[in-house]
Amino acid sequence: MRRAFAGLLFSLFLLSPLALAQPPEVRSGASDVQQDGLISGRLDDANPRDVFTIEGLRGEVIRFELSVTEGDLDPVLSVFDNSGGLALHRDDSAAGLGVQQDFTMEKTGRYFVVVARFGYRLGATAGDYELRMTRKGVLSEGGSSLRYNDSVIGTISDTNAEVYYTFQAEQGDILTITMVRSSGTLDPYLQVVDSERFEIAKNDDHSRDTRNARIEGLIIERTGSYIIVATRYDDSSGSFVLSIEEAANSGMGSSRLAPLPINYGESRSGALSHAQYERFYAFDAEAGDLITISMTRGASGDLDSYLILADAAFESIQEDDDSGAEFQDSRITDFRIPATGAYHIIATRFDRARGATGGEYRLSLDILDEPLVDVPADTVSLSYGSSVTGKISADNEADIYAFYGRNGEVISISMTRVDGNLDTYLELLNAAQEVAARNDDSGSSQNSLIDNFSIPATGMYYIRARRYAGTDGNPDTAGAYVLVLAERAG
Repeated sequence: MRRAFAGLLFSLFLLSPLALAQPPEVRSGASDVQQDGLISGRLDDANPRDVFTIEGLRGEVIRFELSVTEGDLDPVLSVFDNSGGLALHRDDSAAGLGVQQDFTMEKTGRYFVVVARFGYRLGATAGDYELRMTRKGVLSEGGSSLRYNDSVIGTISDTNAEVYYTFQAEQGDILTITMVRSSGTLDPYLQVVDSERFEIAKNDDHSRDTRNARIEGLIIERTGSYIIVATRYDDSSGSFVLSIEEAANSGMGSSRLAPLPINYGESRSGALSHAQYERFYAFDAEAGDLITISMTRGASGDLDSYLILADAAFESIQEDDDSGAEFQDSRITDFRIPATGAYHIIATRFDRARGATGGEYRLSLDILDEPLVDVPADTVSLSYGSSVTGKISADNEADIYAFYGRNGEVISISMTRVDGNLDTYLELLNAAQEVAARNDDSGSSQNSLIDNFSIPATGMYYIRARRYAGTDGNPDTAGAYVLVLAERAG
């Protein structure tokens, strides 16, 4: 039998584990359907009933409208809960062949909706039907479960000072919960607690001009069940309207408030559009980590990717447009982390909010594993901003240091005598131990300086700190020194 389904987006909300026992009237293979939607089908001798499943929350109200569109079908509508109990059974309405009925879900879980002909296999009618389901809302009574964008009406009094509602949330959801007085002297007071009953948010008076309570921009840190406590301040009483709304930038990665975690070696897929032109990621790094971030276009769309590496405050550190392997791919290569802490990646498009492209992408974060693996074990490794001390003598004519440089970085190396008669001499070597730069006395008083050297290729470099050994002066000088490795503005 062909079935046509049309409806709105359906979300699964479960507040507690549920048994999966099926009612006697139901067999396996039932189709999952949406609470809001239209189902069409046909019942006859070969197929006397259809079975569908819907997920619901305690307190939700569903309107069922079952009608015959062709034939002499005499339809019957039944609803079973997940434990097999009969929750609803309706035959014809008084007006003719069809059923119109509101159904309130008594508990959270799965329900089985059975559309059958009267008499089932023993029946004699046949024809086409349509079943329309419409979510009317949720009961205002305490204990009901809310979905985002629900509103309920309740009352606070001396005998009913607190009303509880539950809702299911995902990590990264950003919510606004509002409690507005609609009658009486009620001074609304709101609390939100997690499944372990720990308070995560509260509000009494949202502003000076009103006593209404409002929890705004609540970021959900863990996926799970939450409870809204609608109550009062002091002994006030009256009715209220409570609503729960999801922000437009809700969801992990959709805003700076809830960046999506990403670790070294991981990749994440996403998509950008005019409505969501940037997505946010977070990672922790150690000082000196050498990282590479890649943003590759997906198969769909015309995305012109743009990458931003930012610090904990979302201040840009490094950006890239089209350095990736393919056209309009972005790549930040071998970036050295300046300090231990939290960092962010903003995956966006060229011209960001003013841009015109969109589509799928894949973001990858990698770290260069052990860049000093080929360096001799006794070699001291340096990073930009480092300073070390050493001593040159007849027994130690040179010291070797290693650092990792990126193509295009501009560096400065200084070697300054601090005692003795040392005549310093500096050499910068590439990974093949070939001299890339050298200096004798560019610093003052026989000190050495390699200044504004542009790294020609990414890789390991070595600094050899020694004494002058030429014939125009004393080759046997000795003394202590300070060596500084610094990065200059390019």
